Amino acid sequence: MSLLFSKTTLGSLTLQNHLVMSPMTRNRATGNIPNELMAQYYAQRATAGLIITEGTSPSPNGLGYPRIPGIFSAAQVAGWKRVTDAVHAQGAKMFIQFMHCGRIGHALNLPAGARILAPSAVAAVGEMYTDAEGMKPNATPQAMTEADIKSTIEEFAQSAKNAVAAEFDGVELHGANGYLLEQFIRPNSNQRTDRYGGSIENRARFVLEVVDAVIRAIGKDKVGIRLSPFGVFNDMPLYDAMEADYTYLAQQLNARGLVYIHLVDHSSMGAPPVPESMKATFRNVFKGKLILSGGYDAARAESDLAAGKCDLITVGKPFLANPDLVARWKIGAAVNAPDMSTFYTPGPKGYTDYPALG
Repeated sequence: MSLLFSKTTLGSLTLQNHLVMSPMTRNRATGNIPNELMAQYYAQRATAGLIITEGTSPSPNGLGYPRIPGIFSAAQVAGWKRVTDAVHAQGAKMFIQFMHCGRIGHALNLPAGARILAPSAVAAVGEMYTDAEGMKPNATPQAMTEADIKSTIEEFAQSAKNAVAAEFDGVELHGANGYLLEQFIRPNSNQRTDRYGGSIENRARFVLEVVDAVIRAIGKDKVGIRLSPFGVFNDMPLYDAMEADYTYLAQQLNARGLVYIHLVDHSSMGAPPVPESMKATFRNVFKGKLILSGGYDAARAESDLAAGKCDLITVGKPFLANPDLVARWKIGAAVNAPDMSTFYTPGPKGYTDYPALG
């Protein structure tokens, strides 16, 4: 009996299998509002046990990229409700990923009055695409004041309530890949000298305060977090105390009783591998569900589940290119190759037009 395709639980939810569709930025939310095309895209892939949405901003300040959705306005909540209805009708459960881009962004991608905020006024190396003027260097952010920190935490909590109103089954906090939560964790982007900077206890404070506020808003059974220890994306260099810092985070998150931790391993895309010792630490310290990601095929997914290395497996590009990935993997059918040229372009091409079997 295949573990991968058998039912399992996540908190109070029953999932139709152990496969999770990974959060993937697709830039189809024109005007930052989820639309009918997005509902079609997610519904096509709802044979997954769990779908985690693309990064969705809890704040106008967090919309660093063009055409990414938010969850802070009534129109956005209504748009997402159409998506969750379509997905639930096909049997999948759905978590929304909260991605506040922080310093990864450009003013040209933000609505009027929004600001690029980060722990410290340190620009990330690299460029950001804007619809208005093409590629631009990442902006130098404003260092967040204590008032900014407080209001941002409140935005996360309110967005969590909005997510429940849109009938999501839960929320994944994006503490990975160089976005705002990770910008506080990492010493290169967090050069603060107040209680939010310096020691790991201080650098982790913002993340844990966001976790606490979201748990208060919707309950710990509905809250997961994504982390990328040893990830280097968006100008997050490796540093000596990394394993110790993330062990501290694992302990603190376990104490809060989150429903899952989702670990990113981008080594299949050329990033440094996450050491097996780090994955094992999360497995041993954290008593909730552990989700692993990173270049999985069906055989390796089955193997890691059987070995007890994790509870669920997330898959990205194979789901992007194969709406019926579960059916294909079940019978060992060939899979469509993803077309990278349409990953982030507006419209249905390379989004909802990948063929299903037969």
